[in-house]
Amino acid sequence: MGVIKMVLITKNTRVIVQGMTGHQGAFHSGEMIKFGTNVVAGVSPGKSGGTVNGIKIYETVMDTLELMPEASMLAVPAPFVRDAAFEAIDNGLKLIYILAEHVPVHDTMEIVAEANRKGVTVIGPNSPGITVPGEAKIGIMPNHIFRKGDVAIASRSGTLTYEIVKAVTDAGFGESTVIGLGGDPIVGLTFLDVIKMYNEDKNTKRIVLVGEIGGSEEERAARYVKENVKKPVVGYITGRSAPPGKRMGHAGAIIERGTGTAESKIKAFMDAGINVADYPDDIPKLLK
Repeated sequence: MGVIKMVLITKNTRVIVQGMTGHQGAFHSGEMIKFGTNVVAGVSPGKSGGTVNGIKIYETVMDTLELMPEASMLAVPAPFVRDAAFEAIDNGLKLIYILAEHVPVHDTMEIVAEANRKGVTVIGPNSPGITVPGEAKIGIMPNHIFRKGDVAIASRSGTLTYEIVKAVTDAGFGESTVIGLGGDPIVGLTFLDVIKMYNEDKNTKRIVLVGEIGGSEEERAARYVKENVKKPVVGYITGRSAPPGKRMGHAGAIIERGTGTAESKIKAFMDAGINVADYPDDIPKLLK
């Protein structure tokens, strides 16, 4: 995804929500505002002029440009994600977060290719988003589980991310940044992108990587950790009991032709000096 500075978002980042009048957009934008996110506008074609959570609704992204938006949450159904993403990219926004699952893979390929060409960061699809405690969040992660600290977490899972964040918080640590990469076969930010960011982030002292079966992103990240990362890294891989050839929940969670297995990912982590937890609750013990 190109060169990305940490932190991706701050409390000053100007955020719009495309699809803000829908159920997901209305609820989660409200939670983002409570967390401290600077939501400046909503976009819902045909519903402009009203307000949601006290924020004005506009017809198009172009109509919001007077507010100088920098990032967008796409809370639109999967069939409309491509058009919404291109609208945000074409109007100069530099970060887009895609909530929806079941986005056609070819649409995601086009979005990511265009974003790379224009230096735009994409989080998702099928992602819980990004949270920076003490600053802001864009996405759907629960507000109450976070505490500001120095543990950075990157995860392909959604709800498992929340479980691990809560375990880290309850153990007396806190989080610097938490990013949900998304469970689809093709996503914007990858493990490799995020581990590079966390390695350079002065607010991050410890790193947690939460992987799952399918693909080879964890193995690529492990190679980078082995060669470049001096900070302590803890890993967890879900899907150890998954049978080959059967998709497990996420579209990207499938073992094919002997690749993408939990065993191969755990071995890659251990070969890179990453401590691997057997259970999510074990992660805080390995951070100490």
